[in-house]
Amino acid sequence: MTGNQKGATLPRLAPGSTIGMLGAGQLGRMTALAAARLGYKTHVYAPDAADSPAAQVSAAATVADWNDLDALERFARSVDVVTLEWENVPVATAEHLRRFTNLHPGPNVLSVAQDRIAEKSFVNRLGIATAPWRAANGADDIARAVAEIGPRCVLKSTRLGYDGKGQARLEAGSDPAAAWSAIGGGKPGVEGIVEGFVTFACEVSVIVARGADGTMVAYPAVENRHKDGILDVTIAPASSDKVSAATAAEADRIARRIAEALDLVGVLAVEMFVTADGAVLVNEMAPRPHNSGHWTMDACASCQFEQLVRAVCGLPLGSVDRLADAEMTNLIGDDVLRWPEFLAEPGARLHLYGKAEARPGRKMGHVNRLFPRR
Repeated sequence: MTGNQKGATLPRLAPGSTIGMLGAGQLGRMTALAAARLGYKTHVYAPDAADSPAAQVSAAATVADWNDLDALERFARSVDVVTLEWENVPVATAEHLRRFTNLHPGPNVLSVAQDRIAEKSFVNRLGIATAPWRAANGADDIARAVAEIGPRCVLKSTRLGYDGKGQARLEAGSDPAAAWSAIGGGKPGVEGIVEGFVTFACEVSVIVARGADGTMVAYPAVENRHKDGILDVTIAPASSDKVSAATAAEADRIARRIAEALDLVGVLAVEMFVTADGAVLVNEMAPRPHNSGHWTMDACASCQFEQLVRAVCGLPLGSVDRLADAEMTNLIGDDVLRWPEFLAEPGARLHLYGKAEARPGRKMGHVNRLFPRR
């Protein structure tokens, strides 16, 4: 779908080349650091790039709007390839950039990943299961969806919601109009989706890297535990008492199938529910490095950020061999104030994102802890 043909290759970019990065947050920062280890420079583009986590460690930064066509062209002509750390870059921005340089993942991938209805429709067309869902653009639609799916649902905005934002839970007796208002219903461009609650044993994710020639490598399925709608802890690999070998293999198959169907070049994270009987349901996907893959920075031969660099620069994908089991803990808000404690903890690997202000719900860093392989 991105226009690459299976078996195609990208120009192999030599060290010293410059990677353009759309978005300037911590994912861009960690990608830029991985790129630097391989001898590449990074040029960040974002409306808020100045002194951002990514700009602090990059060779250059452009601060401009996503719709500034002249700035986008100058940026594109200054780099050798463009990738992203945020899938909500406007599709029109991506299409404009592709006039001047290679961009991976491409606009068609973004159009699927940016919209929950497009995303779930795409996954379902592949024969992959999700929670039951219905489009809903008003109180009447919400009431009808709840009647069809069941009383326990969640209403989400189709775009831009993350870490629990843009969501409203629906229970028996909930007011559909109040839920619609809670996600910004009625504002220009706001659309909704109602998803049925899934009774699950655990949540898992699989991160797969794919090159332009169709080569893929995938990290093992990991278990994700959330707090207040934000990822709290990732356990790698997922424990066998919750995720059987067969279930882990199915999660791997699903992630690879989606990456192939998207004709992705880069990295894709697929979040999934595992039910009590071992069934796997896709929840969300992100065509970029993912919070649940941060453990790979210290526990794998090649981390997820290096895989992105390799894929978009036309290099062979790296090894996903797991050198150790791992547990990643997010540092949210004031958790970051415990940094001296983590530095003093034997074996703990502290990663801070360079953000000046700790706010509730803001990801400030993470800690990886390694353990002998099970």
